[in-house]
Amino acid sequence: MIISKTPLRISFFGGGTDYPDYVFKHGGMVLSTTIDKYIYITLDKINPLSEVKYKIAYSKLESCNTLDEIQHPSVRECLRFVGITEGIEIHIMNDLPAKTGLGASSTFTVGLLNALYTYTNKKVSKEQLAKDAIYVEQKLIGEKVGLQDQAAAAIGGFNKITFEQNGDIKSTPLNLDQSKSNELQNNLLLFYTGVQRFAEDILNEQISKTKEGSINTDLSAIKHMVDKGHQLLTQNQHANFGKLLHEAWISKKKLSSAISSNALDNMYDLAMQAGALGGKLLGAGGGGFFVFYVEPKNHAQVRTALKEYQEIPFRFDTHGSQIIYQ
Repeated sequence: MIISKTPLRISFFGGGTDYPDYVFKHGGMVLSTTIDKYIYITLDKINPLSEVKYKIAYSKLESCNTLDEIQHPSVRECLRFVGITEGIEIHIMNDLPAKTGLGASSTFTVGLLNALYTYTNKKVSKEQLAKDAIYVEQKLIGEKVGLQDQAAAAIGGFNKITFEQNGDIKSTPLNLDQSKSNELQNNLLLFYTGVQRFAEDILNEQISKTKEGSINTDLSAIKHMVDKGHQLLTQNQHANFGKLLHEAWISKKKLSSAISSNALDNMYDLAMQAGALGGKLLGAGGGGFFVFYVEPKNHAQVRTALKEYQEIPFRFDTHGSQIIYQ
């Protein structure tokens, strides 16, 4: 039996510059951190008395005899990619709901590949694990996904991640001492909007505009915020980091009309009026989670203003995808 544990992520700046149509022309960059909310994947050889070859347990229970019968696209294509031919049983557990902007879909693919590589005694680097997950999702499944979620989940920690035009992935850790890291964590509040959505439904307009080049100026500004945000944190200008989040949210909404809505704008305005310095909707947009930068003196006011929404406490994760049992 093998169990993998792979962290979800919060992306602060650079989202949108990690999509292939932009990366391979201009290069992309993001600033993100993994958090202590995980996807756990357990896999083992199928019971020899089982009447089926594959069992997959998630929100559904699948029992199949061939790869082509498997409905879960990532499970099916990861098994095919790694070359698993013997019977196997897979169980999936999530700390937080999928389709909420925390990169769960790609986190799952990274965690499953990590477990499958361990199962087959194959060792790969964190960067290669990310690249393989990207290949499975983009080429084998055909999903319209970027590159940042796989990289964050595989590498782990608080990083500036650069996506080169030639496909290389480079990460630069944000080396804050523990007291400054704790200060930053204590100033970030995470709230669930209550809305789950398929990222692809939100991204169609944005990807189309990226291909046309009509939002290149906006994407360039968003990419520039990565270095600025990284610099502000290394200089301990945390309040200005919070204000930059507000600028990022304004820029993000320019990428597509589907990113926000009247209800989401109202939620954001409530937080800002109660004392948040800035914030942004995570992932593709359209729902999921808001992260807000709020100084401790205003925590109570923001929580009161957003009392209808579920707050999720979190801490930073530093490890990336791990095998926690073998």
